[in-house]
Amino acid sequence: MLTPAAAAPLMSFWDTPQHGGNSFNASPPDATYFRALKKTGATWVRLTFSKWQGAKRDFLIGNADKYTGLVKADLKVLKDVLDAAHQERMKVVLVPLSLPGARWTQQNGGKFDDRLWSDTQYWEQSAQFWQDLAAELKDHPAIAAYNILNEPAPEKTTGVTENGRLEEARGFIIENVGSARHLPGFYENVIKSIRRVDKETPIMVDSGYYANPRNLAAWPSKLMDDKVLYAFHMYEPYDATSAPNLKRQDPNRYPGTVTKYDGQWVTWDRELVRQHISMAFDWAKRNQVSANRIVAAEFGCMRQWQDCATYLEDVMDAVDAHVGHWAFYAFREDEWEGMDYELPTDLKAGHFYWRMDMGTADKLPRNGKLMKLISARMKAAQTAEE
Repeated sequence: MLTPAAAAPLMSFWDTPQHGGNSFNASPPDATYFRALKKTGATWVRLTFSKWQGAKRDFLIGNADKYTGLVKADLKVLKDVLDAAHQERMKVVLVPLSLPGARWTQQNGGKFDDRLWSDTQYWEQSAQFWQDLAAELKDHPAIAAYNILNEPAPEKTTGVTENGRLEEARGFIIENVGSARHLPGFYENVIKSIRRVDKETPIMVDSGYYANPRNLAAWPSKLMDDKVLYAFHMYEPYDATSAPNLKRQDPNRYPGTVTKYDGQWVTWDRELVRQHISMAFDWAKRNQVSANRIVAAEFGCMRQWQDCATYLEDVMDAVDAHVGHWAFYAFREDEWEGMDYELPTDLKAGHFYWRMDMGTADKLPRNGKLMKLISARMKAAQTAEE
């Protein structure tokens, strides 16, 4: 591991707009990966380790059924990856897909794990996990933030409607104060634990219902810690941006997709995208949180969808108008090609998987226009700052 003497600026990194990508790979990325991402104009990467093969069932955690300590062999793998990122001057926001009592659905037999939101014993295990991890990583120069959990959804099993009326989301928060489903309370508990060993590293928190900006807008107040970044994800309208849409005989278009939203039927266009994203920034303003503490930590659409370029531009425009941070999903994911924007839109999915199986991923064409669009935006931002 690199020495603390090389430590990077902490919260000040986020004082100016930062643009990057997500790394949700099944294998630990190396320096070549981070070098390629850096060349796109990215300044940071949101990195998950939860898909990596570990010494025990759940990488680094050991077993999400009962956390008893970090797995040392896995920790070494993670530190090596962070060293590689730092070598390429890439800042890292570290995010688990699983925590004790909340194993990622795709590693849990397709079932949503609701234990973290049902029993506060898993709050304590999660807080201890993060305290242990922060103690190990607090001086690593690559770390730009700890993102406590990817896409928490304490609302999922309760009957609360996703993208429902804002009053319903607000009511859920108020009614669950003191219970295991109170997401702000969970975050306060974990942050308190982290701060026992690490006073400085920024902490990123995803809003509720899979990081929906509407669910952040439902929070009555900001968290107590003054080094918090508030994150949301943007895939709305999901009926248009997601993989199932491409299987329709006539895929939904953008603008034009109609969905139920805030208790009524709406047609998605540039203005509605702007309004949806602005809910996070409007909440920040009401709660005296600077816009540079708001992060669109994921956004994207299927690369083969004919309206993807228009959608990506509208999302980036909406976040940039608020001078916020963003990270596209995803960069060179090694087990799924759906949102790999470097790949040409006419490249068949089967060709990607064949190349992966043959071990010749380096032969894939990476001249996709969508990545050029995103890269141009990131490089222009860097030039403007200079």
